[in-house]
Amino acid sequence: MSDPMILLVTAENEEVLRAQFGRYAAEYAVRVAPSLEEGVVLIRRAEEEGAPLALMVLDTTLPTPSLKHALHEQRALVPTARRLAVTPWPRFLEHAQGLRHKVAMGAFDAHLLMPRGVRDEEFHSAVVELLNEWTATIAAPQVETVRIIAPPGDPVARELHDYLFRGGTPHGVHPPGPGDVGPYPQVAMQDGPPRHVPDVRTLARELFGRSDVASLADVDELLDVVVVGAGPAGLAACVYAASEGLTTLALEAGAVGGQAGSSSMIRNYLGFPRGISGMRLSTRARSQAIRFGARFFPGWEAEELVPGEDGAPHRVRTEAGELLARTVVVATGVAYRRLGVPALEELVGRGVHYGAAMTAAREMEGQDVVVVGGGNSAGQAAVHLARFARSVTIAVRRPDLRSTMSAYLITEIAANPRITVEGSTRVVDGGAEDGDLAWLELERDGTRERRPVQGLFLLLGAEPHCEWLPEAVRRDPKGYVLTGRDVPGEEWRGGLPPAELETAVPGVYCAGDVRSGSMKRVASATGEGAGVVAHIHEHLARTD
Repeated sequence: MSDPMILLVTAENEEVLRAQFGRYAAEYAVRVAPSLEEGVVLIRRAEEEGAPLALMVLDTTLPTPSLKHALHEQRALVPTARRLAVTPWPRFLEHAQGLRHKVAMGAFDAHLLMPRGVRDEEFHSAVVELLNEWTATIAAPQVETVRIIAPPGDPVARELHDYLFRGGTPHGVHPPGPGDVGPYPQVAMQDGPPRHVPDVRTLARELFGRSDVASLADVDELLDVVVVGAGPAGLAACVYAASEGLTTLALEAGAVGGQAGSSSMIRNYLGFPRGISGMRLSTRARSQAIRFGARFFPGWEAEELVPGEDGAPHRVRTEAGELLARTVVVATGVAYRRLGVPALEELVGRGVHYGAAMTAAREMEGQDVVVVGGGNSAGQAAVHLARFARSVTIAVRRPDLRSTMSAYLITEIAANPRITVEGSTRVVDGGAEDGDLAWLELERDGTRERRPVQGLFLLLGAEPHCEWLPEAVRRDPKGYVLTGRDVPGEEWRGGLPPAELETAVPGVYCAGDVRSGSMKRVASATGEGAGVVAHIHEHLARTD
């Protein structure tokens, strides 16, 4: 395959843009076209040579007819490419007003001021972010530290693939060769021999050097904090606890990042004006926590919490044994509800996916897809899938998305010609051809319609899974953990409620989506995860 292309569409500023993008010429084919029409010729030629378009840079000083055509057509031209609008300083204020709504609608990924000199690293940091996201979600991996070997369509291989993607681990999926022998899937790490890996938990333990149960059992010291769950809340708790000198250990049964880790692009998270994928946010937070000394044990699940009494440490039981902790943070998040249609449950991994399943998006090219759910995760999944799929239908039980989804996503969805929202609609049946999803039956206002669909992505709200917690950790009728003043009055101590994020058990805290009354947003989860550390310090000071 030829080098991926960066296309600069400019009539007046070719010299400036050529100079600025010259630094990328070693790994990208940088091409210039004076109009979008001539750019299309370059794109088609590159496609014939096997060179994908990674980034289109559109100079907004193009002549008005050409600019209007470009604004209308460029998203449909190569949906998988990242799109950047640039404007020279003298015209920026004039053009920014007219282009702001185009960025909000997703026509562009960013609108930037054209550099006025050399080493404009703020400009190039934005370019690198766009190329980074394109590489992570679109490009074939150039390096494989892990190889998955499995027959096409293997559902467990799909889960392994998704887990590695969410962890930012370079990997590839390959069919068995002539001399390969099952059972499958098999995983080869670095130059090691392939071995059968039956599930994600086994892969997580092997990948992070903890395939031996004794390795977790070797943690025999009294820990200041055990964090159960490594989604946004758990990651924030790890960063702040470890940075303040507390011995911190995190257990995570699945992929670091939780549900947020599967989001293709979170655009309303503070400090990231061009957005950030859940995978990037999660891997950066994990690296940050490790830098401060936190320890992570992916692939390990907390099986039971035994509260300490009379100053004794809490015990968190796992398959490997017990962890002793002065405090525990419950940050296990929530899991997507099951659809409950038996015919479709049998097709999970074969066209039916719970969660965003970003790794499956590439396989939806030219296909028809349905996303079920009305929250931000569903909206983000639909926008990402629309880069590949021929059509994306969002099916939601409510009449529309206004009560459940952020306005910026509703705006972007409404402006995307590939996405349709169908309110008061639910999926009631489906079936397969040749083993993969081929059709769905949707019901609306008592009328059923059968339509061909090759991808179903289910983001159906959430349910907490707190079976491992003792009854002493009180929960609301839906199973969410009660904290602070929401804890029943008979559990208050000395007539005072527990601390804001503390459960009915002293020294056991809760943060994020699993907490009753939480906002179910990434930013609020990270805020709670950070805030719980102040309460931990107060508890430790009282019990020392």
